[in-house]
Amino acid sequence: MKKEYEITPHTCAIVKEKVDGQSVCLVLEVEDSFYVASSPSKLVDQGCKFFGSSLKGRQDGTKEVCGITHKAPISMDPSSGMYFFPTTSPQNPNCSWIAHSHIDRLEKTSFQQTIVHFKNGTSIKVDVSYGSMMNQVQRTAQFRYLLDNRVKYFSKNKGDMVAEPFPS
Repeated sequence: MKKEYEITPHTCAIVKEKVDGQSVCLVLEVEDSFYVASSPSKLVDQGCKFFGSSLKGRQDGTKEVCGITHKAPISMDPSSGMYFFPTTSPQNPNCSWIAHSHIDRLEKTSFQQTIVHFKNGTSIKVDVSYGSMMNQVQRTAQFRYLLDNRVKYFSKNKGDMVAEPFPS
């Protein structure tokens, strides 16, 4: 069990679990998996802070870009393609976070469960309906598209501007 973890582009999911009665999270990476003594949303908040914001700040940014206010996907770091979405409200202690770019497909199982298959061949079962998970995947894709277009437009049309020009 790790005490700390820094989210990277190799992070596939941060899943809420119980181990020996203690709430922890299972971190799935492209080539590894392990437990971290933290809640998923706390790890996501720390990851956002590492990249200069906070979970709340990233959620506010998502609202500004595309109007999503509930279970908002976030761009932890758009330059490295790190987009995550929550499986439930981030305030819910059972909330897990999934990295959009690592999803291969979703599989419908029972009424309130979905299997998330990742590109590396691993999978997890989440206690969320297939329809809700599909909605989260699609909303994250729309958010990525809109944010990427903003960044491309800015760099194409205003790339020669300096944020704080030096006085002449």
